[in-house]
Amino acid sequence: MITGLVDRPLVFTWEDLQRFPRENHVYFCECAANSGMEWGGAQLNGAQFTHGMIHNMEYSGIPLRLLLQEAGVKPEGTWVYVEGADASSNGRSIPMEKALDDVLVAMTANGEALRKEHGYPVRLVVPGWEGNMWVKWLRRIGVTDTAVESREETSKYTDLMPDGRARKWTWTMDPKSVITSPSPQKPILHGAGPLVITGLAWSGRGAVDRVDVSLDGGVNWHEARIGTQGGRYALSRFYLEIDWDGAPMLLQSRVTDDTGYVQPTKDQLREIRGLNSVYHNNGIQTWAVYENGAVENVEVGS
Repeated sequence: MITGLVDRPLVFTWEDLQRFPRENHVYFCECAANSGMEWGGAQLNGAQFTHGMIHNMEYSGIPLRLLLQEAGVKPEGTWVYVEGADASSNGRSIPMEKALDDVLVAMTANGEALRKEHGYPVRLVVPGWEGNMWVKWLRRIGVTDTAVESREETSKYTDLMPDGRARKWTWTMDPKSVITSPSPQKPILHGAGPLVITGLAWSGRGAVDRVDVSLDGGVNWHEARIGTQGGRYALSRFYLEIDWDGAPMLLQSRVTDDTGYVQPTKDQLREIRGLNSVYHNNGIQTWAVYENGAVENVEVGS
């Protein structure tokens, strides 16, 4: 259903949606609280725990702009308010510029109908933006002249700053990366010798352009090889092949995207945003590798 500041309020059945052109895209969806426990220095021991609130899938769906064009957005319509059919509705305000750009009303994921827990029959896909915007079980889109500022987008998903103010509308998931092997859940079992360091990188601002890996906690950096270029708003796999001598290492990865944004250290983020935040932590992750191949989550200075 599309209502509000439109020429023709419309209700779309499943059969109606089947008649619209569709697009296929591979996108990541990341929770705004991914890595959130790390703001205060918590040491969650594993990439699954520090960075696991993310997925990367091929979505097939209808560009939202086509449905809005069908309803006819009035000139004063500058926002859309999107609601889901769950008890909370998880309502979200989205600027019209984004709604008309690349937002999809998704009908399938990875070639199959959306699973119930993923929002069947249709969900919103908002490329590059935090996962709470990807409203599931989509039921209504209201065109408005202002942001609704509902509970879930004011009391939640805002960033509490050191001066007590809450920073809001921080939708974009900034560039981020993590080494997945070696890592606490993937120790080195074969001893010294050839070693492949690998991980994942992504950016809600665009596409991954470069990934650098440090073996000494950020003192020196080595350009990694992009093995799978995910493209815009998708995960990219990177590799660095080394000959490990068995000495301890402090492993880090740092992504640069095609806008020129360079992933910051955790200290650089905390200097600006303090320690009270929960969301939008894209700081560099450090793994300590020991002589016996064991790996542990540690903090190092910037």
